[in-house]
Amino acid sequence: MPSIDLPRRLPEVPPSLYAVFRFVPEFPHCPEVIVIIMQYVTKKAIAPSASRQRPDSQTDLRGIYALFGKRWVDIAGAVLLLVTFAPLILFMAVALRFQRGPVLFGHQRVGRDGHSFKCLKFRSMVPDAAERLQALLDSDAEARREWDETRKLVNDPRITPVGRFLRKTSLDELPQLLNVLRGDMSLVGPRPVPESELELYGPARDAYLSVRPGLTGLWQVSGRNDISYATRVAMDEDYARSFNLKTDLTILARTALVVLGATGK
Repeated sequence: MPSIDLPRRLPEVPPSLYAVFRFVPEFPHCPEVIVIIMQYVTKKAIAPSASRQRPDSQTDLRGIYALFGKRWVDIAGAVLLLVTFAPLILFMAVALRFQRGPVLFGHQRVGRDGHSFKCLKFRSMVPDAAERLQALLDSDAEARREWDETRKLVNDPRITPVGRFLRKTSLDELPQLLNVLRGDMSLVGPRPVPESELELYGPARDAYLSVRPGLTGLWQVSGRNDISYATRVAMDEDYARSFNLKTDLTILARTALVVLGATGK
């Protein structure tokens, strides 16, 4: 594979990144690579001169993982999980067919760089869920307060009996593995939110839009039903700015424990 000469006016880019990028044939057409390099250069340009004497190996590895490794982990993990849970997915699809309405539900969510996509789930709500929610919020002040604070309801009248089981075990989110394969989502990332909810992120909005939303994430394994919305946003922002391979593997392992514990709602 032919190598590509990188610009010589990027002295701050560490040799480890040069070694990778010299053998990326699509480098001139890969904006993600350019962005990472420019971010690295900008950070180094404003740092004290003493900090430039030795490259930060952890920063180098995180940059490589963000560019290439995370997507590879997503694809391999999604394929493995789909194969492993194929019998269960088929069983749940058949069970949902006996209820009124479609098996899958797709709701518009905002992904990386503002890309809108349909986030897939096994249908866990009645077909007229939106109307029921609005009617409840208009008639019940306590439910309105709970919804405004958490965007969730403990006693949600929209959820079906089968849907309650799926949500409690988090199995309703298995179809999102297809979103991961398509590149809409990652295995680990911020919670995917609709456009209207993204407005509540405030200054953390840019951090959210910088990564793919995740099938699971930091808030899901940190007491997701017992933390405030502001704390969720802070967790999503922290993850987006500092994720790495170790963080992702740790969250995936903790997610398995959460699912086994059936702590969802």
